[in-house]
Amino acid sequence: MRLNKIIAVVFFLTASSALAQEGSEITPAPESTTSTLETRHLAGVTDMLNYAMNLIGVNYKYGGNQPATGFDCSGYVSHVFRQMAGLSLPHNALAMSRVGKKISPDELKPGDLVFFNTLKRSFSHVGIYVGNNRFIHAPSSGGGVEVASMQEKYWVQRFNGARRLLVLQLPAGLLHE
Repeated sequence: MRLNKIIAVVFFLTASSALAQEGSEITPAPESTTSTLETRHLAGVTDMLNYAMNLIGVNYKYGGNQPATGFDCSGYVSHVFRQMAGLSLPHNALAMSRVGKKISPDELKPGDLVFFNTLKRSFSHVGIYVGNNRFIHAPSSGGGVEVASMQEKYWVQRFNGARRLLVLQLPAGLLHE
């Protein structure tokens, strides 16, 4: 369990580095509303990934959607997005695959959802992309929340697609700055 936490910290730092690199490509103007929104968005994604990483090791439970009792894949993703982004997602990977904007693998950014065919049917597994070809998810029975590489043969062969769900939760009036 301690090794999982150490690995989680390493992956989180890697993901944070990827976010910082993405953020460094932004050249904000001092009074730019867009740059303010981008900064808030990146901070929100970092907070969400930090929360998601803190759940590493929570046991798998079919139908589970709470840290105290365990998670299945969609319960885990749903819990993280509800807690950190205020989004209510369906508790079903296939239904989640129909929400948000479809994106290609080369467009993946931390916080995007990634989908896999693990039960001989499309979109039967979901995780959250953390950067550097890695995602965090609740794997099947016998495991716990973990970070995995999308470059592993198992995941490469089962990848179904990705969606972008994150929308900025803005205070009233912020868009009119």
